[in-house]
Amino acid sequence: MTVANHVGGPLNPGLVFEMVQAHQRTAALKAAIDLDVFRAVGEGPGDAASIARHCSSSERGIRILCDFLTINGVLAKEDGHYVHTPTSAAFLDPRSPACMASVAQFLSNPALRDPYDNLAEVVRNGRTTLPGDGTVEPENPVWVQFAEQMAPMMGPMAGPLAAVVLEGHSGPMRVLDIAAGHGLFGIEIAKQNSEAQVTGLDWAPVLRVALTNARKAGVEERYNMLPGSAFDVDFGGPYDAVLLTNFLHHFDQSTCVGLLQKVRSALKPGGRAATLEFVPNEDRVSPPTPAAFSMTMLATTAAGDAYTMSELTAMYEQAGFRGITGHPIPMSPHTVVMGSA
Repeated sequence: MTVANHVGGPLNPGLVFEMVQAHQRTAALKAAIDLDVFRAVGEGPGDAASIARHCSSSERGIRILCDFLTINGVLAKEDGHYVHTPTSAAFLDPRSPACMASVAQFLSNPALRDPYDNLAEVVRNGRTTLPGDGTVEPENPVWVQFAEQMAPMMGPMAGPLAAVVLEGHSGPMRVLDIAAGHGLFGIEIAKQNSEAQVTGLDWAPVLRVALTNARKAGVEERYNMLPGSAFDVDFGGPYDAVLLTNFLHHFDQSTCVGLLQKVRSALKPGGRAATLEFVPNEDRVSPPTPAAFSMTMLATTAAGDAYTMSELTAMYEQAGFRGITGHPIPMSPHTVVMGSA
């Protein structure tokens, strides 16, 4: 008996087949979003013929697609009619305020998916096959799309992050939001503290999306923009808090330490730096979602990774921070990592 038999449990050839065919599930979900299937199902009556008419598609194609979505738990089928599951009603029907269809569109971007067609080459070289530095190449348009389409996924984390950063603090404060993207994290701090002034740092086209979101949230007058690269622009300051949301994982550890040193120099004494990261356990294979994120970084960046809490703590300490703490966000794969200047 091999070691694999001892460690892995019963033989399961189906697992191999599922992995080989996993692309079908991605393609089916994207097709259903593109065709507006989930709206049609939500509006009813849910038979293949009516859905086909709504989607300007063949009845045969819709029947097979909806059956496949049902097999994979995204829809349910009752007496020949397709209906929403609680998950698809909340997260895939465009009529739902929590709809994540735009997230699926972003994650289907060729800039994020194409490297997987050449993953063996990526693994051999230890870096992406995308041009330059991959997704962190300066002025990469993918981040405009991120800002526009990933808000439904990031929005629910903004409240818990702001609460950790503020810890009930009220009164005047200055906050720098590095790699602001959609701006929701800094905006949430401005919403929770009516005297907070927030500066979003990102590429200029991305910041225009953040400013639009600040206007919608009613905090535009307290939202400032600092266009450019976090590695090149003068942060100004001093700040009471600096946010680094979903950013450090794009770079190697030495680059992260250098950036954290720059952040620390822009903070007031006792000021706080907060990162939002996918933080796997020390075994680097659990929990599944944060641990698997390292594959995304391998495929799309030159040197990024999903860092463990001990690695992030070491980076913070090398940059001169103290009192490093981790705050997992409930019902989320993310952790807020805090450190004081």
